[in-house]
Amino acid sequence: MTIYFYKVWQPFGCFSNFSTHGIEIQGTYWSTVEHYYQAQKFVGSVDAVIIPVIRAAKTPEEAAALGRCTSRRLRSDWDLVKISVMREAILKKFLTHLDIQATLLSTGNEILVENSPTDYFWGCGVDKTGHNHLGKVLMSVREEIRNLQLSNAISPKICPQEYKV
Repeated sequence: MTIYFYKVWQPFGCFSNFSTHGIEIQGTYWSTVEHYYQAQKFVGSVDAVIIPVIRAAKTPEEAAALGRCTSRRLRSDWDLVKISVMREAILKKFLTHLDIQATLLSTGNEILVENSPTDYFWGCGVDKTGHNHLGKVLMSVREEIRNLQLSNAISPKICPQEYKV
């Protein structure tokens, strides 16, 4: 069974970048993955001054609107790095918040699909022909967390503090 997610108040809403599961990356706290992702669009660009404004946005919707403003110039390598930026944030989110990590792992090997009717890159789009990169990132993170748990479970426990991840 494929698992579709989109709005934070729907089942599996914790998979949304708008869910209120903050992350800390490189010593900076971000209220949501959406805040972090939108701000990263401007790192090193002439419009980098918008980054603290995005970080301070009261809601993920506000952060998204600030990051999607077409009058600002994105960093030159954005198309090359945006998936890895998203993956870093999502991995951090699910390693930080064990409750939603359990939800992610509970999906087994099911296909995860962001059911966005308008986003054909991160989601599946209204006609389900989109690339679903967000779902793919989540499935990749799910697998990485499983592998981390497995490697911790089979590591020798002679001196446990040496084997913590």
